[in-house]
Amino acid sequence: MAGPAGRLDAILVCGGRWHDVDFARLRLLELLADQPRVRTRVYQDYDCLPALEAADLLVTYTCDVRPDTGQRKALADFVERGGSWLALHGTNSVIEPPTPGGPRLFTTPRLLGELAGVLGSQFLAHPPIEPYEVRVTRPDHPLVAGIGPFTVTDELYVCELHGEPEVLLHAEYTGPCRGFAEGDTAALDDAPRPVLYLKRHGRGEVCYFTLGHCRGRYDMQDLGVADTGRVDRGPWEAPEFRTVLRRCLERAVSRAAAPPPGR
Repeated sequence: MAGPAGRLDAILVCGGRWHDVDFARLRLLELLADQPRVRTRVYQDYDCLPALEAADLLVTYTCDVRPDTGQRKALADFVERGGSWLALHGTNSVIEPPTPGGPRLFTTPRLLGELAGVLGSQFLAHPPIEPYEVRVTRPDHPLVAGIGPFTVTDELYVCELHGEPEVLLHAEYTGPCRGFAEGDTAALDDAPRPVLYLKRHGRGEVCYFTLGHCRGRYDMQDLGVADTGRVDRGPWEAPEFRTVLRRCLERAVSRAAAPPPGR
């Protein structure tokens, strides 16, 4: 709920592995700065619990950033009491890289606990990064109204779903996800892959948008790649992605500003 004079306090958590988090952080701060009522505090991980207790909305762009037990509870409580959480890209990921000398397989251990249920999903695998079509599941919904099918170059997330989220955008993929321990089985069904969905928890809401991959030349050094030789901006170059992302943030801000249910 808005504070004095309508001010809203936001937390942006942006950090993790294998992505250009500096680029994503800058783009997200620009979007937050377009909201005149919002004041934002920035963190690289979930060591932000005192600020979270007073926050109105939460935006996360992470990859393999693992909240501990207390942080998971605080995040769940934030949404339970009515908080708005815009979760992007790898927020739902826990990824172990290949062990030296072992098979070159990434594993995705189930270490999110109750937070997977709050988020509505946990990342399992993705096929090779390449262009794919995003389709509109709910063309009548304000977040995607007027948006037709569009193509992005991104990681097409195959996730383990928790609960029944309201899917607004989806992609189709059936086949292997090479390089992941569960990649041979995770995407064998022909179910649509949620790309954008809403998930209620208590009085609050998670808006999860799986798009957002970006990578600089030096973001894979812990995997032995000193310089990838290229800069990837992925869906950030797609106008449809930018439009939907802006709408998602505006929705989170509007929900945060609204009186709690029952008042």
